[in-house]
Amino acid sequence: MFTPFLFLNISGGEVVVILLLVIMFFGANRIPEIARGIGKGIREVRNATEDIKSEINKTSEGSDLRKFKEKVEEEKKQIEEITGSIKRDKF
Repeated sequence: MFTPFLFLNISGGEVVVILLLVIMFFGANRIPEIARGIGKGIREVRNATEDIKSEINKTSEGSDLRKFKEKVEEEKKQIEEITGSIKRDKF
C-alpha cells in the first residue's frame, strides 16, 4: 500500500488541516492557478532532464567511441582466432 504522505508521517486529519490552511491563505480562486504553476514547473524540470539525457546520449554515440568499439571488436576477433585451437573440450 503506497501513500504519498507515508515518508512525511502525516495522517489524514493533518492533510485536511493543511488543505484548509491553504484555502484560507490563498483563497479558493487562486488554488487552480497555483496548481497550474506547479504543473508547469514540474513539466519544465522533466523536459530539462530529457534534454540533458538526449544530449548525453548524442555525445556518447560520437565517432570516437564508435571507433574505439570497432577496434576492441577487431582485437577480440584476432584473439579468438589465435586461441581457437587452444581451447579445451568441455567434459
